[in-house]
Amino acid sequence: MPHKTDEFPLLIAQEGPLKGQRWPISRMIVLGREHSCDVVIADRQVSRFHARLTPTSEGIILEDMGSKNGTHRNGEALSGPVVLQDGDIIQVSLAQEFTFLTSDSTMPLGEGAGKPGRLMMDLRSRRVWVNQQQVVPPLSAQQFKLLWMLYERQGQVVNRAELVANVWGEEQSIGVSDQALDALIRRLRDRLAALDRKHQYIDTVRGHGIRLDNPPV
Repeated sequence: MPHKTDEFPLLIAQEGPLKGQRWPISRMIVLGREHSCDVVIADRQVSRFHARLTPTSEGIILEDMGSKNGTHRNGEALSGPVVLQDGDIIQVSLAQEFTFLTSDSTMPLGEGAGKPGRLMMDLRSRRVWVNQQQVVPPLSAQQFKLLWMLYERQGQVVNRAELVANVWGEEQSIGVSDQALDALIRRLRDRLAALDRKHQYIDTVRGHGIRLDNPPV
């Protein structure tokens, strides 16, 4: 029986010439400038065969293939193969940025999440629709985590500490400032407003936290 593409980890193009495109990682994928690559990045900074992603029993392995300008994960140059984690940012040279999303973390968290409204989310594919228009390019991993938490509990106020712990993780959340959370919320509001300027979906409840106001269609 064939697999659905949303059961596989996803590579999603962010900034760069491929912005908004996505690839399920069901087999080895080669990224490079050469037309025979699985993901072709038409930029002279990119080597002909630049990097590859390989599914293994340990997870998806990212390797640089001896490229001239290097491959980065979360801002650090690769010195050898690495196992990717959900939300990792991959930079191929300075030409194209990708987000990696694992299938494990895209399983639905419960049937109750996501009541019908003008804003709709699909956790498995990490897609978001506003007013029946898909948000393209996809939200960043942090933006999606923040919005999904509000979406699961839409109408309820979620306190800022809980949002920070969920988006940045318990260990890293200690050093996250209010300004960093405010900046993330502002960017997310801007992305949603681009498709619906008549309604502000993310409300700040002063002294309490943030809530999602998702009116019916």
